[in-house]
Amino acid sequence: MLEEDMEVAIKMVVVGNGAVGKSSMIQRYCKGIFTKDYKKTIGVDFLERQVQVNDEDVRLMLWDTAGQEEFDAITKAYYRGAQACVLVFSTTDRESFEAISSWREKVVAEVGDIPTVLVQNKIDLLDDSCIKNEEAEALAKKLKLRFYRTSVKEDLNVNEVFKYLAEKYLQKLKQQIAEDPELMHSSSNKIGCYTILTMTPSCFMTPGTLAHPKKLEATGSFQPAT
Repeated sequence: MLEEDMEVAIKMVVVGNGAVGKSSMIQRYCKGIFTKDYKKTIGVDFLERQVQVNDEDVRLMLWDTAGQEEFDAITKAYYRGAQACVLVFSTTDRESFEAISSWREKVVAEVGDIPTVLVQNKIDLLDDSCIKNEEAEALAKKLKLRFYRTSVKEDLNVNEVFKYLAEKYLQKLKQQIAEDPELMHSSSNKIGCYTILTMTPSCFMTPGTLAHPKKLEATGSFQPAT
């Protein structure tokens, strides 16, 4: 248990090709809403949610990054300081699946090996799927990532994605504090995302019934062997 007056803030980046549901996933998790109309993210967007994770108060700051190549320079700058990552591809977009390894490399190049999950979104559209289950699971195993299948539209497994990452980061943080107790006594009484907590809001935008319930029975998380 951390000190009562200590605030934990975790910066999470949500990464992947355009139109895979990154913005919708963050909107669903932070605001509880789903909008089917697609609007391309220009550069970077940001939302946050206060949650309790293992009896700790945690502020999750979710950064929605553009999936188009022309925004690479902007989005890569916002990876810096990230403490967790969600890699997203769409059930109906083969190219987004094949791009995951590249997205993973971009994030690792900026922030190293942070807690990360692989997410297959839009599983409510399994009839139109162009990715086999075993392919997705093989990729998760290759990258050594926890794998979730989600439907933002149906609000399936979205909470689980962010809860898992928050738990993994807290576990890592407590281990760091055990090794260096001075982390508990920063002047700001905040631990975790130092750089983002000092930014002003103007910085943030700069540079139903399941359709196929039987098919969704096997969804959820997949933990590859390590």
